Amino acid sequence: MWQTLLALMMFAVAPPVLAERLYISTEEYPPYNFRDTDGQPTGVYMDQLKIISERADIDYEATILPWARALARAETEPMHCVVAAARTAEREHRFKWVSPIHTDRNILVARSGAHLSVNTLEDAKAYTVGTQRTDYTEAVLKSLGFPRIDLSADFDKTLAKLNAGRIDLMPMSESALRTLPPGEFVEVIVLTHQTLGMACHTSVPDGMIRKMQSILDDLIADGSQRRIYEKYGLVIRP
Repeated sequence: MWQTLLALMMFAVAPPVLAERLYISTEEYPPYNFRDTDGQPTGVYMDQLKIISERADIDYEATILPWARALARAETEPMHCVVAAARTAEREHRFKWVSPIHTDRNILVARSGAHLSVNTLEDAKAYTVGTQRTDYTEAVLKSLGFPRIDLSADFDKTLAKLNAGRIDLMPMSESALRTLPPGEFVEVIVLTHQTLGMACHTSVPDGMIRKMQSILDDLIADGSQRRIYEKYGLVIRP
C-alpha cells in the first residue's frame, strides 16, 4: 500500500514536460532581419515567424549572428533553424524546410557613376564581385565561373567595400536595393531567381515542420505574407 502511495506522490510532484524550444538564427540584413530598439530580431522574416510560432504554439528563441555561423548552427545543432536560406539542390537534403519565406530576384549592384560595361553576366566576370561567406550567392557566382569573388562576414561589410570602391559589384535582392540611400547604388544585371525558406536541423520533429509549413501556406494564401512585405515597402515575387 505504502509503495503505491509513494508512487502516486512522486507522480504528483513530477515537473511538467516542457515543449521543445526552437532556436532560430538569422543575419543582420535590413529590412528582412534587423534589431529593434530593444535589440531583438525583427523584420520581414521574423514577422512571419512570429505569426507561425504563435499559431503553432511553438516556443522559440531568435538570435542575429554572422551568416556563416547561423547556417552552421542550423546544420550541426539539434533544434536549430536558420532564416532565410536559399533552398538549393545542394542544401535540400541537409535540412528540413519551411518555405517559401521569400522568393528572391537577386541582382548585381554597383556604385552610381562607376561606369561599368556590363550587358551580360559574362561581361560582369571582368570585375571583382563581393558577397557574404557561405551565402548562396557565393555558390552561384562560383558555379557561373566568376574568377574574382571577395568574401565578407555579413551584408554590411560587403556593402562598405562596394561603397569604398574595394569591390565593383555586389549581389543583393532588389528589395534590399530599394532600402539603400537613393542614387548611391544602381542595378546592373539580374544574377538569379531563388526561393528562400527556414532551414532546420534534421532533429526538428516532422510534425513541427508540417505544422509550420501549413501555417505558412495559409499566410501566403490569405495575403498575409504579401501584406508584411508591403508594410516594409518591399517587392514580393510570385
